[in-house]
Amino acid sequence: MSVFLVSDVHLSARRPERVAAFLSFLGTRARGAQRLYILGDLFDLWLGDDDTTPPHPAVLDALSRLTDSGTAVYALHGNHDFLMGPGFETHTGCRLLPDPWVANIYGRRVLLSHGDRLCSDDLEYQRWRASTRDPEHQRAFLAQPLAARSERAARIRKHSVERARLKPQDILDVSQQAVVDAMRAHGVDCLVHGHTHRPAVHRLSLDGRPGVRIVLGDWYEGDVLLRWDERGYRLAELGSAQQTLIAHKLGSRP
Repeated sequence: MSVFLVSDVHLSARRPERVAAFLSFLGTRARGAQRLYILGDLFDLWLGDDDTTPPHPAVLDALSRLTDSGTAVYALHGNHDFLMGPGFETHTGCRLLPDPWVANIYGRRVLLSHGDRLCSDDLEYQRWRASTRDPEHQRAFLAQPLAARSERAARIRKHSVERARLKPQDILDVSQQAVVDAMRAHGVDCLVHGHTHRPAVHRLSLDGRPGVRIVLGDWYEGDVLLRWDERGYRLAELGSAQQTLIAHKLGSRP
């Protein structure tokens, strides 16, 4: 049985074809999987567990059917849906995991993360991330009416896009030192993350030992996922009839 990992699906009513593709995936290939890990930004915007903006209800129902079928689903928060909480878990049967999380996948310890915490050179973003993850800040925000939350989120997003245009591209990517530090701290030689929307497999050295960092892509136009089974792992596009590999098939060891 396969284990699937996806990130940055960014489901939104503005992209109905991507919603349809993800719902199809949940109802077909994912249904026969052992586990599905969603590494953040499942939704383009999640303003609280009372946010029933389409396509949220349809996606939650589909996830519920998937977990009822026997596939275990785990999710991490992203920078677009960090307000997913107990209501999301109750409705879907999914389990929210802390970031980062060490998973055992076919006998290998794999560090999972959304990836934004690894962009440590972007100090402005890290300050914003810390404030928005603060429980008191979240309680105050969620106490506001949904319409007010939506207006504020729109202002924040506009400001974020404007600020990102002014930053060098290397600042927006993960810090290699942060990657090595995280892998070393958790005693792993494999890290899987999203956030940067730059799907690739990166080889690296960890204190003289080989390691690998696998970056998942987004679903804005395609549908990049990582499929892992007893033969190894593939970074692939689900929509291709032949499962066109973005990175050629790799063994289970780096």
